[in-house]
Amino acid sequence: MAKSTAAQRLKPRKAPVQRRSAQTVEAVLEAAARILETQGLVACTTNAVAERAGVSIGSLYQYFPNRDALTVALIERETAQLLVDIEAASLVASSRGCVQAMVRAAVAHQMRRPALARVIDFEERRLPLGERHQRLAELVHAVLMSALTEKPDAPALSDASLVAHDLLAIMHGMVDAAGQRGENDAAALEVRVMRAVDGYMAQSQSLDEDALG
Repeated sequence: MAKSTAAQRLKPRKAPVQRRSAQTVEAVLEAAARILETQGLVACTTNAVAERAGVSIGSLYQYFPNRDALTVALIERETAQLLVDIEAASLVASSRGCVQAMVRAAVAHQMRRPALARVIDFEERRLPLGERHQRLAELVHAVLMSALTEKPDAPALSDASLVAHDLLAIMHGMVDAAGQRGENDAAALEVRVMRAVDGYMAQSQSLDEDALG
């Protein structure tokens, strides 16, 4: 019951239907993003967001019952492009190319608006979003599994599922850590993550070959 109540608190009150209401919601979300980027969590109150968005607090509460619900909606907005990039990565023909596109998607997600991404990372850990995280992790794992088992140049692995989980951990860990340090060079980070991925893949294939030999 408590879990259901907590989940309900994170949902918007209603979805915008008309163009004007959609513009209001977008203005509110962008105002929240700007405050989080420039002033941090403490300053991001519903009153401050409404004032920055140029809407009444009543208009904000029509859509978002509290700040956490607003934050979740912002997380969903910022994740939308990541989902598009993951879908595009899944269509890459080669195994390594698909993995590299996944790395690029993760790096771009972190570096598109670095200050906002750092705050969102913190909020994602604070809020009860376990089911959402699980769905996203399962999606990424599925695309990595496709890269490791279905592409024409897929490597020979004894446990592709475990390798996919490890690759996800490498990407997630390195990209999040870079964000927490305040890095903003996406190209350099992509190179480093791919170096770690390539080294892990080479070692995994070597171990499998030794086991077979």
